[in-house]
Amino acid sequence: MTGKLIAGNWKMNGGLAANELLIKAVLAGLQTPACEVAVCVPAPYLAQTRALLAGSPIDVGAQDVSGHDSGAFTGEISAAMLKEFGVRYVIVGHSERRQHHGETDAGVADKAAKALAAGITPIVCVGETLAQREAGSTEAVVKRQLAAVIHANGHCISEIVVAYEPVWAIGTGQTASPEQAQQVHAVLRAQLKAASAQARRIQILYGGSMNAANAARLLGQSDIDGGLIGGASLKAADFLAIISAAV
Repeated sequence: MTGKLIAGNWKMNGGLAANELLIKAVLAGLQTPACEVAVCVPAPYLAQTRALLAGSPIDVGAQDVSGHDSGAFTGEISAAMLKEFGVRYVIVGHSERRQHHGETDAGVADKAAKALAAGITPIVCVGETLAQREAGSTEAVVKRQLAAVIHANGHCISEIVVAYEPVWAIGTGQTASPEQAQQVHAVLRAQLKAASAQARRIQILYGGSMNAANAARLLGQSDIDGGLIGGASLKAADFLAIISAAV
């Protein structure tokens, strides 16, 4: 069984002064974590975050990466560029990007491939909308999304991280029950097991409004290997509480 990973996703939040206060507060209360920890920050703050976290047990992550190596793609950021900033993880296929930027399963698979080729671990997000859950298609949706990444990266699929993020529970205050989350995580685990003999080493995170109050119950499920934390990662005390729950 793999260890746990708690990854903060700041989304489009932060500022130079606020970032420094937050990171210093987290480091002051961190001590020695029993899990892996990362913060995925907006691209303009990668250099600042890397400097503030130097020598600490917290890794730096990015929130997106281009599916191209270089060229006439204004506004895009390549995996090679992220690597120069010491990025360990990058989120790909977050539901907000699928929804607002039209990202497709194939495009997400391409981004994961570019990250892997650069030695960066992609955190591949999958998840269903409320309408899809109510229609009983949760399993089909998440399996389809993950299958695209497996198909494009089967030779090194054991190097990815997967994050199950029910779209209906992101930023809404709603959370899948531990049992609901575990059910989907078990489906994803079985799919990964069919694709790789090393499936058990692949961390599957829960990413739907995990917070200080519900983290312990969610993280206690057998196939939940950590969390992709949104709003709670912007509050040092809450983020530290979640990290402490990941044992």
